[in-house]
Amino acid sequence: MKIIDILHQEQMSLSYEVFPPKKETSFESVRIATEQIAALKPAFMSVTYGAGGGTSEYTLAVANNIKEKYNVPMLAHLTCVSSDRETVRRRISDMKEKGIRNVMALRGDLTPELEAGDRSKWDYRHAVDLIHELKSAGDFCIGAACYPEKHPESTNQREDILHLKEKVDAGADFLTTQMVFDNNLFFNFLYKVREAGITVPVLPGIMPITNANQVERAIKLSGAFMPQRFKAMVDKFGSNPDAMKQAGIAYATDQIIDLYANGITNVHVYSMNKPDVAEGIYRNLSCILGNSFLEGTL
Repeated sequence: MKIIDILHQEQMSLSYEVFPPKKETSFESVRIATEQIAALKPAFMSVTYGAGGGTSEYTLAVANNIKEKYNVPMLAHLTCVSSDRETVRRRISDMKEKGIRNVMALRGDLTPELEAGDRSKWDYRHAVDLIHELKSAGDFCIGAACYPEKHPESTNQREDILHLKEKVDAGADFLTTQMVFDNNLFFNFLYKVREAGITVPVLPGIMPITNANQVERAIKLSGAFMPQRFKAMVDKFGSNPDAMKQAGIAYATDQIIDLYANGITNVHVYSMNKPDVAEGIYRNLSCILGNSFLEGTL
């Protein structure tokens, strides 16, 4: 099933992102964790793609395993940074062979070496180049990333939204935000992109912070604004792992409920391969939305 068809349904949905192992010896533990998340019957699941394509084989293996065993629609990430056209086309072909028709088209993070090198001869310099490739390769449903607080490399948000519209005009069917900890930032961003003529579905990305050590990494990865009430939660419970875990689940649940209450029907959760956290959020939502939420029938 195509992700865009799910997003156009009126019912509320929740999806999860998982990541593949970095090496074969870790595959079994990742398989178990991702299957436990799939057993919750989310609307769909996405599988990330390692820097430079290092986990491309495992990305498809995880996605195909879940698709075959649990019939959960899968979204496979694909990055193009520093990749040549032949490599990207081979990976697209692999997706077709596995029956993966939903792709998250990303440029990928620039390592210090790549950032300092000559990019002029790259076949793909931006995600929009990869989107064009995917559109010409077949009938894919294409997702793209967006930044409610602007991409770190953009001069300002206006410039960033113009580049975002280029991705949509090239064929992106939906957008997923970087992690957001303040819903007001998402609502303001959504207003601005709609004003810019971007009408595709935009999914807010929610990351449950269940360990105080995650905060610094989350800021480094996304540059996300941390509201005072979030900082207070970490200050209060960060030294108690069990309490911090439950507080993080509660904070993420509160964000999702607020989004649903304000008309956002699709939310994407960065699960960090933690089935207990994924289930905690699902159970909390079911208490408010009813058991039918867990059965995917809302």
